[in-house]
Amino acid sequence: QVQLVDSGGGLVQAGGSLRLSCAASGGTFSSRAMGWFRQAPGKEREFVAGITNSGSGTDYVDSVKGRFTISRDNAKNTVYLQMIGLKPEDTADYYCVGSRYSLVYSSPTSYIYWGQGTHVTVSS
Repeated sequence: QVQLVDSGGGLVQAGGSLRLSCAASGGTFSSRAMGWFRQAPGKEREFVAGITNSGSGTDYVDSVKGRFTISRDNAKNTVYLQMIGLKPEDTADYYCVGSRYSLVYSSPTSYIYWGQGTHVTVSS
């Protein structure tokens, strides 16, 4: 059983940056792809970014490409989401997720472990 603890959210002005962190404990972190989803009020949950178990491959939703970077440190059982050029439409609850697979998929059904979420608010 993998437990995920998200952190790093907060309030930032448009154009600013934040780095989200996700600390994993238990289970086999390094064998799993990891990712981030987000959900804004009144909207569907959305895949944001994913990274393969080795860190060699990543994927992003089009709206964050060039602005967000996902990375992981398998020695520290931690995954990060560096966000720059934040926009008001990035405002959401962000959830770290752990996959049942080693490769990245955007479907939420691929992810069996979910963090508690961290809130990001981007003001205009």
